[in-house]
Amino acid sequence: MPTVRQIWTAPEGSAPMEARDGVRAIADAGLQGDRYCHDRGYYSPFDVCQATFVDSGAIEYVREAYDIDLSDGRHRRNIVVDFDVVELLDTRFSVGEAVFEGTRRRPPCAHVEDLAGEDGVARALSDERGGICADVVEGGEVSVGDELRVVKELDDPDSLAAAIRERRSE
Repeated sequence: MPTVRQIWTAPEGSAPMEARDGVRAIADAGLQGDRYCHDRGYYSPFDVCQATFVDSGAIEYVREAYDIDLSDGRHRRNIVVDFDVVELLDTRFSVGEAVFEGTRRRPPCAHVEDLAGEDGVARALSDERGGICADVVEGGEVSVGDELRVVKELDDPDSLAAAIRERRSE
């Protein structure tokens, strides 16, 4: 069963990420104490993720392939799990007491590289290694070691739109 390996938050945009043993996820807001939950993120209010997830395997790949160690939170993602997080897109999943919904990919940006203080971080985190954004559907405690479980596959919005168009043309 996939589990949480690390949890990271930053109190405001551009602040260093802080390792946490646990955090409270707040429905429709984010992770308590994290910059985006409190509208203090670098990209607030224009590009906000309530919570971000990244695969520990992606971080390990970056270390091996690019000789860049991001295990200290410089990846700027909140929750590190041992699971391919791209598979969580368009799903509802639980971690600890909280329920999340995977909404979109979170590709790396120049800001992440600037804060990491190391050339090549954005490139290393590209190709689906940058993680995903997720909305907090139901709040609750999330801790290192908690299991991740897919609760429900959500309808693909593109296929849903196509089905509606098809019905309207009948």
